[in-house]
Amino acid sequence: MPAITRVCFVCLGNICRSPTAEAVMSHRLGVTDAGVHVEVESAGTGDWHVGHPPDGRAREEAARHGVAMGGVARQFTVDDFDRFDLVLAMDASNLEALRRIAPTGEAAGKVHLLREYDPEAHGDLDVPDPYFGGARGFAEVFDMVDRSVTGLIAHIGSSQPGA
Repeated sequence: MPAITRVCFVCLGNICRSPTAEAVMSHRLGVTDAGVHVEVESAGTGDWHVGHPPDGRAREEAARHGVAMGGVARQFTVDDFDRFDLVLAMDASNLEALRRIAPTGEAAGKVHLLREYDPEAHGDLDVPDPYFGGARGFAEVFDMVDRSVTGLIAHIGSSQPGA
């Protein structure tokens, strides 16, 4: 049985950026035969949107690209460090929040920024929160996430045995 990499994308409320990343990753893996075996989820560092669907503007932007987005928001917990191999924060604030709750150094070492895999990041590793902005912000976030996920898939593929 091939190795499976378990990935969790994390933003603040789990209704814009992280569910976009989860949906894009699932879509990319579903339309390509990259030989990459990944389980993907998303969560938020905050709890105020728990149980809510993704933001309608994020769903609309994803749909424009043929990407279906579903699910409901949930909060990342300390137990999630045991469930995931890689925890990808959308920005430095969420990165710090995740590292603060990490129970061990090994757990903290699983936390990285998603845009570390974006070839166009050029040192700016935050995916900005589009929540209080307009449609353009959601389009920019989608593009950043899409580039980053493409790089992430290549990275995982190069590290999985037999991929």
